[in-house]
Formats: sequence, C-alpha cells, structure tokens
Amino acid sequence: MNLYSGIFIVFLFTSLSLNAQVINIENARLQTDTTGWKGEVAGSFALVNNGVKLWLAGADAHLQYKTEKDLWLALVHYGLQKSAEENFSDQALAHLRYNRKMGKAVRWEVFTQLQNNLVNNIKSRFLAGTGPRIKVAGNAIIRLYAATAVMYEHEEESGSPKTIHRDARSSSYLSFTLTPAPNTELSATTYYQPLLNQFSDHRILTQARLKIKTGKYFSVQMRWYYLFDSAPAGNSPKETYTFSTGLAYEF
Repeated sequence: MNLYSGIFIVFLFTSLSLNAQVINIENARLQTDTTGWKGEVAGSFALVNNGVKLWLAGADAHLQYKTEKDLWLALVHYGLQKSAEENFSDQALAHLRYNRKMGKAVRWEVFTQLQNNLVNNIKSRFLAGTGPRIKVAGNAIIRLYAATAVMYEHEEESGSPKTIHRDARSSSYLSFTLTPAPNTELSATTYYQPLLNQFSDHRILTQARLKIKTGKYFSVQMRWYYLFDSAPAGNSPKETYTFSTGLAYEF
C-alpha cells in the first residue's frame, strides 16, 4: 500500500459523519512485524441496551503507519441506530494517536479525539492527552500492556440549558492479547478514568474481542463492550453495554 492510497483512505472515512464514549485503543492497533502502512475496515451489527433497546449497524476504519521507532494511528467510526419507532444516526468518532519508542518496553503516546453521541446526551466531546505505554510481557502466545495518561476533556451536553464541562482526567488501562492459534486472537482491555480533582467522578470501561481469521484478508469478529459512568451526561444511564458480531477486511 503506497503513501497516496493511505492518505486517500484516511480522508475517505474522515469525511463520513462519525459508538463508544470511551475508545479501546488496544483493539485498534494492528499487529505487524513490518514497517509501512497497514489498515483494516470492518462492518458489524449489534443489539444494544442502554435504557432503550436498539439495533445498531456500524462501520469502522483503522489505518496505521509504522517505522522502527514511530507509530501513527488513525481511527474513525460511523454508527447507525434503529429503535422500534425511528431510524437515526447520531454517533461519530475520530481518533488520532502517535507513539514514540523510548526503550525496549516503553513507548510515549500523544493522542486527540473528537466525538458526539446524542443517545448519551453528548453534543460534542474533545480530548487530548499524553502518557507512557508499557509492555509488561510478550511472546508468541500472550501480550500484556499497561498505560497511564493525563488528558484534558471539553464536553458539551445536548439539550437545554447549555452545559459545558472542562475537566482534567487520568486514563489508565490494563490490556492482554491471547493468540492460542494462528487464526484466533482474544483480546480484552479495562480502563479507569477518574477526574483528577474528584475520583468519585469516574468511568470504567471493559471491552473484549474475539477475532477468527477466515482467510488471508477476512476475519469474523465478536465484541463485548461495557461502560460504567458515575456521572453521565444529562439523564443517560450509568451503565451501558453492547454485544456485536461482524466481518472485517484487513489490508
């Protein structure tokens, strides 16, 4: 894949009107031993219960560029939701991340993200942060990572009166990837994101993915997503979860 093709794909998916309040960046990393471009596009269907039962169809695109010491990662997501009464598309996310290899086990990361989620009363949320990512263990069967970061978050709730939050949060996670067979991969990540000045205001996210390759380029993926937010926007529920399955194409 050449440079111009990679740039074209980034702009193609970014031009879409961009499902998760907290993104699992570990599942977005595409494992490769070679440098250069690598990407994945995926589609999925899901049943969601976040106070109202919804059917969801989604499209995701991941693109990364890797050198010996640097990694650039771009992620976009588009979500379409259907309730019993109406169809609506109101979830969008764009994420950009850069990390630099500082040693055998440590990388330093910088990231930014823009999203909206009207179902959860988020008109817009912008965040930017930085921190280290540490490889705790790794071999051909299992990889274990830990990371912590400090991030600034600017969030505007939907509805009236206009409510804006400007906060500093910690964002820490533990992640593992298990590869019991060449065509099978199980990964899971748990995040903890409290306000730096009020730890009672926090989010906990757990996301797991089972990926089974069905050919050189295609795979079947099953995902489970759980989020607890102690202080959600508006009248949104504190707990939400999603189970989805779909097909992915990797290039």
